[in-house]
Amino acid sequence: MATSFLQDLVELLAMEAAAEKRAADERRQAASSTQAEVSGLTLIDLAIDDEEPGLGQQYLLTLVKRNRTLELPWNRLRGGMPVLLSEQTTHESVRAVVVRRDRTSIQVAVGDLVEGDAFRLDLASDEITRRRQTEALRNADAAERGRLAKLRDILLGQQQPSFGERPEVDFFSNLSPSQRSAVEFALSADDVCVIHGPPGTGKTTTVVEVIRQLVAREETVLACGPSNHAADHLAVKLSESGVKVVRIGHPARVQAHLQDLTLDAKVAQHERVKIARNCLRDAMKLQRKADRYTRARPEPGQKRSLRNEARELMQEARQHERKAVQEVLESADVICGTTTVDPMILADREFDTLVIDEACQSTEPGSWVPLRYAQRIILAGDHCQLPPTVMSAEAERKGLCVSLQQRLVSLFGEKVYRRLTTQYRMHAQIMQFSSDQFYDGDLQAASGNERHTLCQLDDVEDSEITSRVMDFYDTSGADFHEEVEVDGESRLNRREADFVMMKVQQLLDAKVSANQIGVITPYSAQVRLLKSMSPAEQIEIDTVDGFQGREKEAIVFSAVRSNRQRQIGFLADRRRMNVAITRARRRFILVGDAGTLGGHAFYDELFDYFQEIEAYRSVWEEPLE
Repeated sequence: MATSFLQDLVELLAMEAAAEKRAADERRQAASSTQAEVSGLTLIDLAIDDEEPGLGQQYLLTLVKRNRTLELPWNRLRGGMPVLLSEQTTHESVRAVVVRRDRTSIQVAVGDLVEGDAFRLDLASDEITRRRQTEALRNADAAERGRLAKLRDILLGQQQPSFGERPEVDFFSNLSPSQRSAVEFALSADDVCVIHGPPGTGKTTTVVEVIRQLVAREETVLACGPSNHAADHLAVKLSESGVKVVRIGHPARVQAHLQDLTLDAKVAQHERVKIARNCLRDAMKLQRKADRYTRARPEPGQKRSLRNEARELMQEARQHERKAVQEVLESADVICGTTTVDPMILADREFDTLVIDEACQSTEPGSWVPLRYAQRIILAGDHCQLPPTVMSAEAERKGLCVSLQQRLVSLFGEKVYRRLTTQYRMHAQIMQFSSDQFYDGDLQAASGNERHTLCQLDDVEDSEITSRVMDFYDTSGADFHEEVEVDGESRLNRREADFVMMKVQQLLDAKVSANQIGVITPYSAQVRLLKSMSPAEQIEIDTVDGFQGREKEAIVFSAVRSNRQRQIGFLADRRRMNVAITRARRRFILVGDAGTLGGHAFYDELFDYFQEIEAYRSVWEEPLE
């Protein structure tokens, strides 16, 4: 049955691929460091500092700036990202995967060693992922019968999802009432359901409980995340809960401390692989013996016989390896990986339930890839936080940024989801505005964090900056003007950055630890400026997108925008401010121009909230230089 919606998604993927290619070409054409590195997706003038063998027949290269006195500039390259490693003189390049990154170095995994004196890294498009997504959409579109066709029709709203009776559940963990309700609801779903987890409500804890209940019912489970980070986090939580989990995926994309959970590591320890190695060793001996006949003529057919025997041993070795892989997978309670699952690994395997955590961080095509393996789907995430990043403006406008979870909630409403309502992160004052604006006023702060403040932390002084919970500092009329970054398109606000760092220094002076402080801003240019001014390396400074999924005791937010036209750019998506506010546990400070931001109804209501809680202040109250 033809479904134009799925066909439209295929076209949107093609638009996105074209946009990514254009952006990559533009980055690679930028020769100077100022131009090339300003996007945060390119690093240039790198040298190889170390080489070492890695898992999966890969080599690990540690790259640093050729001028070793320099740190790496702020960038958005993260573990698991595909990159292109190029020699800057010859322009010869190889595909690589980012393994880890710190202030001075970045490590990548490559299939072959490279030579050269100067290298650059550029974010590369993930063609394998795009190809699998396109194939999954076309397969679902073409399905005429079977479970995939039924799930497709439900997910497209052509049939209604069904639910059985609520089961009696003997819970493994101490959960809140809303978490218990969500677990029971998920277990009653016949087709699809959604667990809506607002910030700090213990979504992953709930997901792990659901999976443990499924395992106790002897159901097979495929657990996925849209990114390697999400998949790793879920695998760790499952393993810590006692679930036998196997993390599939390329070892280079899995965090180092999780290697023991990977399929490759478990297969390497399997008895069949030891037999396979012996077979290969014997095959190599036979091959060498066949090649050694030089002086005396061997018996007729003897060389051929030796080589045939060697080939048979190699085939036997491969069979043992394949069986080892299947036996490791079959022994697992849960198979865990990214939504871009490798069909060569899973083959025709079927699962009773597919669970996708952080489902709203994936475009819809990403969620369709593992669907073919499942009888039932459980999605968990928060569609009121930032959607997945889409580079093509046209594809974004036509809906590629809408996740499957968000569309299902819009399509079926409360019939298909349950929301978690007890949050364990924020002071009630920090929580309340987001609760009212995004979650129908449903959120309630747990008793342990409802009234917690910075001054209650060990060794922190009791002062105004540590006893207050929220403050908005209005920069209107103080000449805190925004500007466009030289050789770039991002924006910064120098005087606002000065004020932000003054507040950060006040927190440090009150003995708040640097690693408990986060500084967030919508613009990468402001990130770079703030990093250059930071009084302590341990203070995390990043964009809103980079901070999603994270938390700090204290958050200082720099809004940047200040102009007469009242243009607010990225901040027009109010979900960005929802993410920013809810990263803070005990203290949130917002610095911005109310005259600019207040032209948007959402920010007008936010400023009203600050006035209501007596937290609306002016930068004029502070000593300005």
